[in-house]
Amino acid sequence: MSNSTATSAHPPASAPDPTINADASQRGLSASAAAGAAELAHLKVNLRKALRQFPDFPSPGILFEDILPIFADADLHQKLVRALELHVSKNYATKPDVIVGLEARGFLFGPSLALALGAAFVPVRKQGKLPGPTETAGYQKEYGEDFFQMQADAIKPGQKAIIVDDIIATGGSAAAAGDLVKRLGGDLIGYLFILELEFLKGRDKLDAPVYTLLSGQEEKSA
Repeated sequence: MSNSTATSAHPPASAPDPTINADASQRGLSASAAAGAAELAHLKVNLRKALRQFPDFPSPGILFEDILPIFADADLHQKLVRALELHVSKNYATKPDVIVGLEARGFLFGPSLALALGAAFVPVRKQGKLPGPTETAGYQKEYGEDFFQMQADAIKPGQKAIIVDDIIATGGSAAAAGDLVKRLGGDLIGYLFILELEFLKGRDKLDAPVYTLLSGQEEKSA
């Protein structure tokens, strides 16, 4: 009778090699990540093509990019939600508990994204628009101060939240929304925008990771 003993270093011939299983699993994860990155890149190309540009709107020197054509087409709307879902899956170890949408265009896609992720949706609205007890945060606009509100029980302590809006400009309204999330005890794990006016440096006001889906503004040829 053999006195040899099977160990993890020398498994019996009939036992599966754990390193092979681990390598196969890792290859599967790598392939999945690569496929997701390729899908995201393809979606971004299609979404950018759908944007309409209006020079000098709403003021001289601004190249306004209109996202509304995306929502006028069911297929493009679906592509947008899928692209945002892929970003969240790629960049966060755990899914958010709450998607927080800013009035008003954050309402266009925030609920759809929340539904795709299995998360709750919470609106941030202008002062006086929400019933019941609320939390209020102010932010500066060109002609004075404005206020955002969130219902006081909208986020439970410890819930992970991502704030979404169509565009980040000066960053004031997004920062106010982040302040509201934290006042309610939420864990703000990131901001997610479709577009960014980079020259305004709005992301410098935000204290959580910022992601812009269609970054890098280039004027389209006529």
